[in-house]
Amino acid sequence: MNVVSSARVRPEIQQELLDDYPNVHFHFFERMEIVGSALEEADVLITYGEDVTEEHLQAAKKLKWIMVISAGVEQLPFQAIKEKGIIVTNAKGIHAIPMAEYTLSMMLQVARNAKRLISLEQEQTWDRRVPMIELNGQTVGVLGAGAIGQEIARLAKAFRMKTIGMNSTGRTVSSFDQIVPPASVDTLLKNSDFVVSVLPFTKRTEGFMTYERFQLMKPSAVFINIGRGKTVKQTELLKALEEKAISHAVLDVFEEEPLEENHPFWTMDSVTVTPHLSGISRQYQPRAFAIFRENFDSFIAGTPPLINRINLDEGY
Repeated sequence: MNVVSSARVRPEIQQELLDDYPNVHFHFFERMEIVGSALEEADVLITYGEDVTEEHLQAAKKLKWIMVISAGVEQLPFQAIKEKGIIVTNAKGIHAIPMAEYTLSMMLQVARNAKRLISLEQEQTWDRRVPMIELNGQTVGVLGAGAIGQEIARLAKAFRMKTIGMNSTGRTVSSFDQIVPPASVDTLLKNSDFVVSVLPFTKRTEGFMTYERFQLMKPSAVFINIGRGKTVKQTELLKALEEKAISHAVLDVFEEEPLEENHPFWTMDSVTVTPHLSGISRQYQPRAFAIFRENFDSFIAGTPPLINRINLDEGY
């Protein structure tokens, strides 16, 4: 059996796989461009999901399973994958801890006016007239109440915040005081002091956050996007910020990445920009490969991998 990785895998994880599966041929590469003919013999492909094309699938005639060691799979050529009967799984859930910690840190940054404090420090100015609020008693609304959203809500509860979540069914999930379906998202937007989007990019979520929806939010509200950039109509968010429909936006993801150098978001006091790093953690690959191992053990035993299996019609 041949396993090819186009993702750069940490050396210690490579060695653990080689030691634990001595009868499997692992081929580790740092990028797809140098995989070459190894792809032709691959039964399994490990990837971050951004480098697989229809041409690669045509070359990989033996490929049965693609393991995406991230959550995002929207760049995969789904039609070609379906036609070849390839199973796709991802590492959904491994980002919950770092992304929730990022979210709470950004909420605290805005609440305690960290941008202003840093500016005063750089100016060597002693000025205690800095407006600040508490998270205690505030309401956080989370668009996407899956594993990441639930971890955000759990941490928010430690700050005695109220929590509203949105999921596709409206069914109650852990750590949320209230759950609404997409049809009732207006309730979430109108009542939240912080709105956090953890939405995946699908046909249903593309452009989900529009100018009209930003207008429903409180003028004092903060919008945080750690999901996918294309779930937000970026020009309409810019308009909402310029018109002060909301007070601040924390953006870790964008319609096009990297964010262009001259984009207004870079210089706006009401925007915090970070370069798509909310999920970064030293524990990222160990968690991803723990999922891979469980699925791989099933695969070796002749059972299709089931953990985080992607619905190829829905795209998630």
